[in-house]
Amino acid sequence: MMASPLRASDNATRASAGATEFLMARLDIAPQAVGALLDLLSEDEQQRAHRFVFDRDRRRFIVARARLRQLLGERLGVPPAALRFVYGAQGKPALAAKFAGSGLRFNVSHSEGVAVYAFALDREVGIDVEAVRELPDADDIAARCFSRRENETYLKLGSRERSLGFFNCWTRKEAFIKALGEGLSHPLDRFDVSLAPGEPARILRVGGAPGEHCGWRMQSFVPAAGFVSALVAEAS
Repeated sequence: MMASPLRASDNATRASAGATEFLMARLDIAPQAVGALLDLLSEDEQQRAHRFVFDRDRRRFIVARARLRQLLGERLGVPPAALRFVYGAQGKPALAAKFAGSGLRFNVSHSEGVAVYAFALDREVGIDVEAVRELPDADDIAARCFSRRENETYLKLGSRERSLGFFNCWTRKEAFIKALGEGLSHPLDRFDVSLAPGEPARILRVGGAPGEHCGWRMQSFVPAAGFVSALVAEAS
C-alpha cells in the first residue's frame, strides 16, 4: 500500500505489525524532485547535506530526511517543515517537546538507494537496513562484533549462506541497540540474536536472561531485492 504523502513514482511501500509500522522508500529519484524536498529540511539538516562529498550521497540524504518529515507530518497533522527534532546522547532522534506528547516514536535507516522507517506509539523502536553483499573482511568483523554464540553459528553456515547470515546478524544487532538508544556504546556481546537464513528473527539472550523475557520484540523483512532489514520494538 502506498503511503499517502509519497507519490507512486517514488516506489514506497508500507506494512504494519501490531502497533508498529514500517515503510520502505527508494531514495534515487529525479534530481528536480530532490531540489523541492531540500526546502523541507531544517537549516542544520541542509548544512549536513552540503557536507557530503559526492552528489549521489547528498541527494540520498536529502530524500531520506524529507521522507521522514513527510511521514511524521502525515501522522501528526502538521507541515513537514514545521517538525523539530532532539537527539539522545548517542544520536538517536526524537520529536522535540512541542510534539513529544503525541507518544509517536520513530527510527530510520538507509543503505545505498533504500531507506526504511519505523513508527510506534508509546514504545521505543529501532530499525536497520543493509544491502546484502560479500565483504572481504566479514569473518574478522564477525569475530570482533558478534557474540561468541553468534560467531559460532555464523562460521557453521555454508559459503552461499554466509553473506546473508552476516547481514541478518548485523541488522538485528544494530536495530536492537538503536531501539535502546545506546548505539555502539552498548556492548555487542551482551546479547545474542538469531542469524541463520530461514530461521525466524529472535532475540535469544540479553545479559543473563532469555530473550523472550527481555521486553523487546524483533522482526526481520526484505524491503527490496538484495536488502535485509530488522526492526526491534518494546513489547506491549
